[in-house]
Amino acid sequence: MTGKQLKNSILQWAIQGKLVPQDPNDEPASVLLEKIRAEKARLVKEGKIKKDKKESIIYRGDDNSHYEKFADGTVVCIDDEIPFDVPNGWEWCRISDIASIVGGYAYKSYDFISSSQNQVLRLGNIKNDFLKLDASPVYISDDLAIKTEKFRCHLDDILITMTGTRKKRDYFFSYKVKSINHDCFINQRVGAIRFYIKELSNYMIYALKAESILHNVFQYETGTANQGNLGSENIAKVFIPLPPLAEQHRIVEKIQELLPVVDQYDSAQSKLDNLNKDIKPLLRKSILQEAIQGRLVPQDPNDKPAAVLLQRIKEEKLRLVKEGKLKKKNVVDSVIFKGDDNRYFEKIGKEVTCIDEDIPFEIPESWCWVRLDSVCKYIQRGKSPKYSLVKKYPVIAQKCNQWSGFSIDKAQFIEPISLSSYGEERKLQDRDLLWNSTGLGTLGRMAIYYSRLNPYELAVADSHVTVIRPLKEYVLSEYLYAYFASNTVQSVIEDKSDGSTKQKELATSTVKSYLIPLPPIDEQKRIVAKIDEALAGIMSR
Repeated sequence: MTGKQLKNSILQWAIQGKLVPQDPNDEPASVLLEKIRAEKARLVKEGKIKKDKKESIIYRGDDNSHYEKFADGTVVCIDDEIPFDVPNGWEWCRISDIASIVGGYAYKSYDFISSSQNQVLRLGNIKNDFLKLDASPVYISDDLAIKTEKFRCHLDDILITMTGTRKKRDYFFSYKVKSINHDCFINQRVGAIRFYIKELSNYMIYALKAESILHNVFQYETGTANQGNLGSENIAKVFIPLPPLAEQHRIVEKIQELLPVVDQYDSAQSKLDNLNKDIKPLLRKSILQEAIQGRLVPQDPNDKPAAVLLQRIKEEKLRLVKEGKLKKKNVVDSVIFKGDDNRYFEKIGKEVTCIDEDIPFEIPESWCWVRLDSVCKYIQRGKSPKYSLVKKYPVIAQKCNQWSGFSIDKAQFIEPISLSSYGEERKLQDRDLLWNSTGLGTLGRMAIYYSRLNPYELAVADSHVTVIRPLKEYVLSEYLYAYFASNTVQSVIEDKSDGSTKQKELATSTVKSYLIPLPPIDEQKRIVAKIDEALAGIMSR
């Protein structure tokens, strides 16, 4: 249960007589209503209000049904309109029985002056339980204030907003006027509920926020498809459960006691919700980081070390060169090793360079640090496509590569005739890595291309995506994905990129030179299986 739901429950219990115990010694609400009618009659006699021609009395008949008797003697059964029963000593009434509703005045823009003691309250000034007086304040002259005296706010008025988005209940905000520091007047679409006995406002400010009362209010909503309106006459019709005055005091006291606790609960619940929301990505990051540092699964001394794997990769590349399937320049002559001083060095040809500062963490003895290019047979940006409406050959763009996975649904298509300009190596192969290499927000996102997810004949990548094709029998794409998705890579991805603040680029040369922690092939398999198992457990939470 959220803090908002708990507050709604408290308010609902309050108006149903379930929040505090009833006291049989309380003067019943029927007597209170008689006093209110007497006060209304006095105000009518003094010419301060007009006689309510629709005034009625709600009562319970001998058959236990609810009836409403009007001034002309008409009696109507209203059982279908009463949402719940109230305790003995309570009464149902309409808002018009206990208060007058004053609709705001349509002040014109030319009425407003830069400053005075007379502020006009507009929709933006009225919030639930507070006034936002600094929200584009406008003022009127003393002369106009006198002419529009009827629309001046009184102490204990409940101010309400009467316009908003249709069906969304993002209005009918209510604020009880607690003090008058300067004169305020209500603009059109702002209303004031003015109680004949002012004490009622203390209970009513909470009653008007209860869910069942709001439902009753909004059944009278009118307006256009988008703009909802609540009229004064319709608000006057709303049913209100009225407790004895003494019980109203107890209800208000209890609500005011509980609301700070609800706020504390809401704060704690929000923190818990945020933790639950953040925990999955945090756990995912932690799992990937443990995996690429050799701490997710135990090492097996029977595994052939990564150094042997590297030698096989080199031999395989030389074979592909001999067969004309790979260019000789793609056979990278790079060896990374640890010196006697325990620092890392890289040997390219005869040149040896210390790269100790480039190594982000230590790895197990059976692992090796390598350049990405050393274990791949193809690393290249895609090609700028000529697009077509013919859905035959999809183009994999940045939006197709999400951390949630690869999606062909977001792809556009190339002009079929332009396929001949694509070399065979540019056609995506199963389990190619696709790395978003340009743009803020998308830079560094990666997905694995699975041909089973492509219902078309083939696919190509556009120029914003780098295709990484490892020698997959020796280096698992899924393991490389775990590395590139890890915090080690992603936390510094923008530092590795070139270009302006608004347009970052991950150069192909940078991608090729990425340092990779390479485990033995069998350990790669165990790591990938363990990651899949762990992430499945997280997602099922």
